[in-house]
Amino acid sequence: MLNHDFYLAWRYLSFHKTRSAILIACLSLMAFLPLGLHALLDDGERQMSGRAAATPLLVGAKGSSVDLTLTALYFSEAAAPAITLAEADLVGASGWADPLPLYSRFRIKGQPLVGVTLDYFDYRRLAPARGELPALLGDCVLGHEAAAALGLEPGDSLATTPENLFDLAGVYPLKLHVTGVLAQSGSPDDQAVFVDLKTTWVIEGLGHGHDQQTPAARHQSLPFAQAAAQLQVDARLVTYTEITAANIDSFHFHGDPAGYPISAVIALPHDRRGATLLKGRYLADDGTTQIIEPAIVTHGLLHNIFRIGALFDGILVLVGATTLLALGLVFSLSLRLRRRELETIFLLGCSRATVFKLVVAELALLGLASAILSGALLLAVDHYGESWIRQFLLS
Repeated sequence: MLNHDFYLAWRYLSFHKTRSAILIACLSLMAFLPLGLHALLDDGERQMSGRAAATPLLVGAKGSSVDLTLTALYFSEAAAPAITLAEADLVGASGWADPLPLYSRFRIKGQPLVGVTLDYFDYRRLAPARGELPALLGDCVLGHEAAAALGLEPGDSLATTPENLFDLAGVYPLKLHVTGVLAQSGSPDDQAVFVDLKTTWVIEGLGHGHDQQTPAARHQSLPFAQAAAQLQVDARLVTYTEITAANIDSFHFHGDPAGYPISAVIALPHDRRGATLLKGRYLADDGTTQIIEPAIVTHGLLHNIFRIGALFDGILVLVGATTLLALGLVFSLSLRLRRRELETIFLLGCSRATVFKLVVAELALLGLASAILSGALLLAVDHYGESWIRQFLLS
């Protein structure tokens, strides 16, 4: 008899497809939203806490410690003010810690472009899955997700994105040579394009090379009218700088590299005493730099995020209660509209218990369909949650 109840309930729900779909959607979202929110928060906490705990100290410009942490650890677009390479030299000269400078000001086709030293890859345990690490000026290695997003492989080329199309300084996009793709690490490094620090300074216009023949020299042999026309054509061309084996020796930098910009310095203390002494060096209020512990900053940031999460929980409880009341009203009105149908069931000799079992069977089928849909959504969150967190929370 129970199978008949479910069969009749299934036929009824199938006949009223739109009504059934709306009820299933409401029940699914009511169950999914709190569970999905907590799953995303847990993923975010795990990612942020793990990366922050693996980074003992950060040296950067004095200001927002949150911006500094997000810039140096997660390559956020809300870049912190730059410092100079001299700060990395000071950290290394202290003898208390090893410095890892990085520069993450630029983005290339939506992906963070990060200038680092080779020691960074050892520190983060990043190794190429294909190809090799950058060895020359103008080389780059792609994170796992960056390679997939850009559709590039070792041996391909990638042009940087100019910050200003009307740059009067003449800093053209730089054509990078992809030397490798890093193995997936499950961290923000997967989304980055890594280059040498000097390459970022070339992109910024602090370093440049010289062609063997300048545009003026190319046109000296032409008649005046032809040379003028050729120069107008050259001015309209979208050009870029490319570092090759033929011109790499001509690339050079003006001024003291110690004054060149970087975003932050990851300081790796040799021991607890060294960490304490290094932090004491930055206690002066009149300094332009600061030292922070990313784990402490991240803990405070996560505390605020979870407070917002608790607020959402309260809102979702009210929304869920309202949804349940609305669903109860829908079923109550539905029973009123089905009065003739129920009277026919009574005339056929069925008891009120049969009607009750039919309604329960309908609710059970709706609950089962909602549970399946909610489970599918939670599986999607479990599979894509880490990338969503990096894309929407940390970018």
